[in-house]
Amino acid sequence: MKTSGTREREDRAVSKSHATLRYASMRTSIFGGCFVIALFCAHFGWLPVTAGASGVFLLLALAGIVSAPLSYVVLSKQRDQMSAQLAEGLQKRQASPKSMKSRFAAQAAEEDAIDDAVRSQQSA
Repeated sequence: MKTSGTREREDRAVSKSHATLRYASMRTSIFGGCFVIALFCAHFGWLPVTAGASGVFLLLALAGIVSAPLSYVVLSKQRDQMSAQLAEGLQKRQASPKSMKSRFAAQAAEEDAIDDAVRSQQSA
């Protein structure tokens, strides 16, 4: 039987594991909502928008301008969780023996050994 503390830790682990996906989907939803509201306002003539591609582009730009500060304020908690998840993943990758940095160092050491062997054969 799981205690409430165990369940709470599991919930936090699950919520952290998909923080980037959750943040991106919420940000996209806010943008989509702003775009739908802009379309609604343009349909009823509250926004003077011309028909065609330029009108749609104007509505997309307007939705982007409105949704950016809105998502900055509303999604601060999710953005913090996402950055913590990304920082944790980066630290794990850097600490692992198969990190890019260690592979480059191993490859450079191997090339140096080959170069030293070739130079010693050439000088002999």
